[in-house]
Amino acid sequence: ALVKTSRLETGVIQLDKKPGRLFDTVAQAMSGIVYAAEKKEIVVSVDCPEDLTVFHDSKWTSEALFNLLDNAVKYTPAGGKIAVSVVLWEMYVEIKVADTGKGISESNQAAIFRRFYREEEVHEQQGVGIGLYLAREIVTRQGGYIKVVSEPGKGSEFSIMLPTK
Repeated sequence: ALVKTSRLETGVIQLDKKPGRLFDTVAQAMSGIVYAAEKKEIVVSVDCPEDLTVFHDSKWTSEALFNLLDNAVKYTPAGGKIAVSVVLWEMYVEIKVADTGKGISESNQAAIFRRFYREEEVHEQQGVGIGLYLAREIVTRQGGYIKVVSEPGKGSEFSIMLPTK
């Protein structure tokens, strides 16, 4: 993720937005977490219309979504649940990742998108604190944003909001 972030920031990588099936983008991101989720017996559900076409960079949007899913798997206890859903709004398409993980306090919710930020109590998990930063960069460069709703002990909901036009 660190190398990808560097390449994105220095302009080595350009985003290539074009019409594409969002289902394929979601499937690509999901493929990266299936094994880890199964190992922890986390039930993962997906609700995404197969025929929804959205103007986006499929490869990089998949990378952003993978980073959200990877965190969901890391911070959801064994036997938990992760639900991925896609909703088409008037101006945006929302890709939501909801989990039954540890949650994030409101005071930390803005900080989690900073480069190299790690919450104090998560240092037992592998990572350098770049995944959410990279995800936000990818989504922002496509005219979108990421929002989070979370409460400690009640899980988290991360939404990638991409413009429909």
